[in-house]
Amino acid sequence: MKMNLYQKYNLKRVINASGKMTILGVSKTPDDIVALQKFGGQNFFEMADLVKKTGAYIADLLKVEDAVIVSSASAGIAQSVAALIGQGNVYHTYHPYAEEITKREIILPKGHNVDYGTAVEVMVELGGGKMREAGYANMCSKEHVEMMITDQTAALLYIKSHHTVQKSMLTVQDMVSISEKYHIPLIVDAAAEEDLYKYAREGATLVIYSGAKAIDGPTSGLVIGKKEPISWVRMQSKGIGRAMKIGKENIIAFTGAVERYITTQGETGQEMQERLAPFIESLNQIHGIEVKQVQDAAGRDIYRASVKVLEKSAMEVIALLKEKNPAIYTREYQANNGIIEFDIRAVDQEEMKLIENRLKEIMESGK
Repeated sequence: MKMNLYQKYNLKRVINASGKMTILGVSKTPDDIVALQKFGGQNFFEMADLVKKTGAYIADLLKVEDAVIVSSASAGIAQSVAALIGQGNVYHTYHPYAEEITKREIILPKGHNVDYGTAVEVMVELGGGKMREAGYANMCSKEHVEMMITDQTAALLYIKSHHTVQKSMLTVQDMVSISEKYHIPLIVDAAAEEDLYKYAREGATLVIYSGAKAIDGPTSGLVIGKKEPISWVRMQSKGIGRAMKIGKENIIAFTGAVERYITTQGETGQEMQERLAPFIESLNQIHGIEVKQVQDAAGRDIYRASVKVLEKSAMEVIALLKEKNPAIYTREYQANNGIIEFDIRAVDQEEMKLIENRLKEIMESGK
């Protein structure tokens, strides 16, 4: 059936050596979670009750005050911003951009206003917020954030991601201390992070995760945190969240995915390194490239093969890898430095061999 659908729609197969990326459908959903999607899709629920009770169930699992499932981490940003601006005001829910509501400023480090598929500021503005960038592209301290605070500040925002500038940046703990000092709520976007406990325990008001990244769930998002702000996020289902609603099948499946994630051991960093070693050794036999192991730039326990292209343009190699069927997608963030990274989390042995053969073909024949 899988191959028939590729043929039916004239689609390329994809070897995903890029990581859990939205442009490729993020992650592979395990069979037991797909079964939950089927159950959810084939039955009816009182939706408000389903949203509230699955959120309470997840909150109990994660030892937080409350939680709400949303359609994506991006939706989580927009709805969290709207929630903290409106603070439960029903008028605001139905008129999210009303001029009468003036306390809209959202402060985040300048180096966190990144493009992750869209810009962070797009989601902030969709939620009715007005972005105020603190510090500089390559530096932000607590003092930089504090000097941006005014009586119009609605919330602080911190993006925990490999996309953001990593050096010379204040930490989540620093932002929590500012939040507590000035009594301003803090949103932490931790979309791809693997630790579902850390940022809530550190004191963030709202923490956002992607359901389809580390958790390997269906397309979905999760907002956890303080009870009252979570209730305000839930209110957005009658506001801007209506355009971002999540279906019953994905609510049921995502709840199961969270439970599976915290009770089932996935591939460890050590196991990843063990799988990488022979792959890197084989790639180093190919003329014109040098390969080594690197750890994720944001410090996660994820290891990748870093390929330095010596005799060609890395961008040309990346384009050639995508050209044939199956298309091979890689991490392209350092292509301007001649480096291509291969993330093997969703790559099996057969696909590793295909990558090796295709790289050898490109480097030796040039096409």
